Amino acid sequence: MTVAEKSARKFAKETPLGKKRRARRINRILAEVYPNAKCELDFETPFQLLIATVLSAQTTDIRVNATTPGLFAAFPDAHALAVANLGEVEELIRSTGFYRAKARNIVKLANDLVEDYDGEVPQTMEELVKLAGVGRKTANVVLGNAFDTPGITVDTHMGRLARRFGWTKETDPVKAEEDIAALFPTKDLTLLSHRVIFHGRRICHSRKPACGACPLMTLCPSFGIGELDPDKARAMFKYEMAPLA
Repeated sequence: MTVAEKSARKFAKETPLGKKRRARRINRILAEVYPNAKCELDFETPFQLLIATVLSAQTTDIRVNATTPGLFAAFPDAHALAVANLGEVEELIRSTGFYRAKARNIVKLANDLVEDYDGEVPQTMEELVKLAGVGRKTANVVLGNAFDTPGITVDTHMGRLARRFGWTKETDPVKAEEDIAALFPTKDLTLLSHRVIFHGRRICHSRKPACGACPLMTLCPSFGIGELDPDKARAMFKYEMAPLA
């Protein structure tokens, strides 16, 4: 039996209460490992965060952060972006990928904000998801980080890790969000999202997680699916977790 099979068997008969307790212990450990976990998109206003989050689809936050200063210098608010030349917007965001579709979305989004909300970003899920290019993930990012309304951000990292942790089996983001949220106090949801996303970007990678140096190894049903050698695993760490050269 492999290490991964043993890990899965260890938690196979876990009770719902046991799962909740384990999930909350994982959150406490992640809080210690990532005390500075936060939204990694740079923004100064709710409008900037909304646009940056739309642009972050299919690219990295690092790429978006390199792009948005020029975009916001040219179009600092919804009123300015709503009347922008589409070609100019495309050129400014080209490096984020899918730039034609993204440019159409954010210009349409700006028009929606101007027409329906006098250029201001609405503060409810129901209103946000009606805007061009905005789904629940984007809405939760904005609500949690611009308006302090707790919510789960089910991006690729959160979805992947939640399934590895056994918090959900769902691949549908809305269903996964419901499963994850049921395990935690509502007030914890935004920071939980940041911590799990930090962990997914730094240690629990998609193709080969750094299992052998993971602080959650005794709590994870998926322990063993990645690199088990501690030294090799530590060498896989990313961002500020990476070993110093």
